[in-house]
Amino acid sequence: MGQTPLLTFTDRGIHCPAGDFYIDPWRPVARAVITHAHSDHARPGHGAYLATPGTATVMRHRLGPIRVDCAGYGEAVTINGVTVSFHPAGHVPGSAQVRVEHGGEVWVVSGDYKTAPDGLSEPFEPIRCHAFISECTFGLPVFRWEPNTLVMARINRWWAENAAAGRVSVIGAYALGKAQRVLAGLDPSIGPIVAHGAVEAVNVALRGVGYALPPTARLADTTGADLRRALVLAPPGAVGSTWARRLGEMAEASASGWMAIRGIRRRRGLGTGFVISDHADFVGLTDAIRATGADRVFVTHGYTGPFRRWLEDQGYQAGVVETEFAGEEADVGADQGPDQAGDHALPTEPDAEGGAIRE
Repeated sequence: MGQTPLLTFTDRGIHCPAGDFYIDPWRPVARAVITHAHSDHARPGHGAYLATPGTATVMRHRLGPIRVDCAGYGEAVTINGVTVSFHPAGHVPGSAQVRVEHGGEVWVVSGDYKTAPDGLSEPFEPIRCHAFISECTFGLPVFRWEPNTLVMARINRWWAENAAAGRVSVIGAYALGKAQRVLAGLDPSIGPIVAHGAVEAVNVALRGVGYALPPTARLADTTGADLRRALVLAPPGAVGSTWARRLGEMAEASASGWMAIRGIRRRRGLGTGFVISDHADFVGLTDAIRATGADRVFVTHGYTGPFRRWLEDQGYQAGVVETEFAGEEADVGADQGPDQAGDHALPTEPDAEGGAIRE
């Protein structure tokens, strides 16, 4: 009989048999270790939660009264003899990779991550390990992000042009993570920054644990010339809704990694799409995996088939993990308030071919 792996993959989620806890489980369990507060990773119904303070505050906002213990980055917690610690994932404020150590073996569950700094989230920290569980949402070479500063400069120019023409600027961005990332890079000298209620609720929660976000105004308090110069941050589902129509003449845009694919912009009817993602691009994924020094890599939610083949071509022992981590359809833009999952769902767009991966 072989030794039981440190982490196993079950119908409830990623399980540590030695410690008897789960990481980001999608069905109710007694003890859940949570990487971040998006709804596909932090679900209701668990007996006890362990998370970073930033993740815990948003979970309490989303899930109500829950039993949640907090651990800071790098702080070791022992669960039934297994050592667990959180390390920055760079995905959204408070997001973490989970390092699990027992019997001289180390596994790391990345959750969702990005390796490029965004000026708000805690920067990604590569962790040495024997086995690494990695997302690959954007695991094709076609996905390569520009620096955050360049994208934000483009957004500010677009806003300034609209303000000069007397048009309200509306950006659809996920209420947890993406909206705050855009907010942190805006130039408030252009005009007022207005946050949809779902976005502002997350802003308040994050400000409460020390994240420095620029001030935002309420729509009810912004009228006339001020509104025509404003930039409005709203969840994707609110753009084009009855709520948005009361803004008057407007210019709409979407902030998403999927904006790299022209067909999605066409289907959404958006003339403007800003390519900005809270997930690693192809280069970020491959660099992160190399930095772990892991021999075994398991990939989940994304272009798992071609990315696994690339890993095997590079000499890794690679596998695909089936999970229930999933976000809104990229070309629909449905939104569920502050607890949406982000950019996960794959588009059915032929521009992003699923063929062999080559650097």
